[in-house]
Amino acid sequence: MYHPFRYNARLMMSVVLAVVLTLSSGTAHAFTAFKQAVAESAARDADVAAFYRENGYEPVWTGPGDMDRARRKALTEALARVDDHALPAARYDADGLVSMMANARSARDLGKVEVALTKAFLEYGRDVSSGMLIPKTIDSDIVREIPRKDRKIMMQEFTASADPRGYVRSLPPMTIEYVRLMKEKLRLERLIASGGWGEKVPAGKLEPGDRGQRVVAMRNRLISMGFMQRSATATYDRALEQAVEAFQRTNGLEVDGVAGKGTVQEINRTPEHRLKSIMVAMERERWLDRSLEGREILVNLTDFSAKIYDDGKMTFRTRSVVGKDQSDRRSPEFSDVMEHMVINPTWNVPRSIATKEYLPQLKRNPNAVSYLRLVDSRGRTVNRANVNFAQYSARTFPFDMKQSPGNRNALGLVKFMFPNRHNIYLHDTPQKALFSREVRAYSHGCIRLQQPFEFAYELLAKQVDNPKDYFHSRLKTGRETKVDLEVNIPVHITYRTAFTEAKGPVQYRRDVYGRDAKIWDAMANEGVVLRAYQG
Repeated sequence: MYHPFRYNARLMMSVVLAVVLTLSSGTAHAFTAFKQAVAESAARDADVAAFYRENGYEPVWTGPGDMDRARRKALTEALARVDDHALPAARYDADGLVSMMANARSARDLGKVEVALTKAFLEYGRDVSSGMLIPKTIDSDIVREIPRKDRKIMMQEFTASADPRGYVRSLPPMTIEYVRLMKEKLRLERLIASGGWGEKVPAGKLEPGDRGQRVVAMRNRLISMGFMQRSATATYDRALEQAVEAFQRTNGLEVDGVAGKGTVQEINRTPEHRLKSIMVAMERERWLDRSLEGREILVNLTDFSAKIYDDGKMTFRTRSVVGKDQSDRRSPEFSDVMEHMVINPTWNVPRSIATKEYLPQLKRNPNAVSYLRLVDSRGRTVNRANVNFAQYSARTFPFDMKQSPGNRNALGLVKFMFPNRHNIYLHDTPQKALFSREVRAYSHGCIRLQQPFEFAYELLAKQVDNPKDYFHSRLKTGRETKVDLEVNIPVHITYRTAFTEAKGPVQYRRDVYGRDAKIWDAMANEGVVLRAYQG
């Protein structure tokens, strides 16, 4: 398949080589003109200017040596494949670079080309390694700090590398997740080029025993998606039921084998819709600063799950409840480090909850929420009978509210702390029934765990011989007990509508907060496009 950028990559090499050979046979005056052009072209970019000032304005791309040629080749190969990484090809303007080099006729022209190549490399390097977008400008609840590499250091590392191609190839995330997402992206592009999954399923519930064209449409679509073998039956038989169950499992739906409204809606999603999820997931993976070694905790808000990974392999998983889809309750996205757990925790009611939810109740009835203690600024418990709640507003309310440890405590019997300014943590809950629901967005923002005790055992197993006995010996005291983790654990609160697992098909989830739709719009505005690939 003809690819314009790959064609341009070859043209760039030949054009640069011709001009470099002209320059290499030139005079000292030509080199002076080259350096002056480099200095002038780099002047408005502090990092680029500093890099060239420190290297004496010597060429790193446009010189006649083998390493200059190797660097040019590494960059041009990368720019020819930016679509593979769901990046906007127009941003790096490969055509403009080709034109600029084709029109270079002097040392001064070549100096401008030199700086243009550096700027293109730095922009590509930043985008492919840590993302093309600034998350917090897209959604205020994406408060993730992006690990940007210093641009001057990136240039210094690149030019010092004996293997420029290897350096450029190391810039994207070196995670198996990113590799799998790229593979799925290519698969979907080929699928789109071949016509997709065929006819959609007409609206309406379908269940085992049904017959007719709607059943045939669903059967054919599930066959195209790879969830069942080919068959000719028009009956909703056991094979079709099992295919529906597999689809439901892969898409985070209630697994009952019945194609209700939600299941049919997800079956009818187009390959283009799924491709957008994959491309957004690739950008999100670039935002994460993940280690390939050691232990980490990943919470996926759209999957309503919390997982522990050891050296990149999932070793524990539990269901979770996340923040409700309301402006002040959605769980934010960020990364931090888990430092300790608290067994038999006291619930220190966040001020926003105390003043917005409980103060109005106390004004109506001073004995409301009687399980919560009022505490003054000196830490003393206050007798409600002596308080006129009507005189206070959300701004002037002078008390803290606390719930003592116990089975009814809102935090349950254990919480897991990674101190952060968002006041988000993982914890138990007495509301166990919520975990059986398909969509589990009910909290004020914190992450509730279905199996908090087992989660604690898994964390403690790294530092005590019998983690279950150790945990329960402290639980039985009924007293609040802090247990430090000997090795702090990175925690990533993520949001993925597309993600992969070690085995089986790519998993897809619904965009519960609408964040991925915003990210896709931002990517499209930057020039990222969907493509049908036939190569």
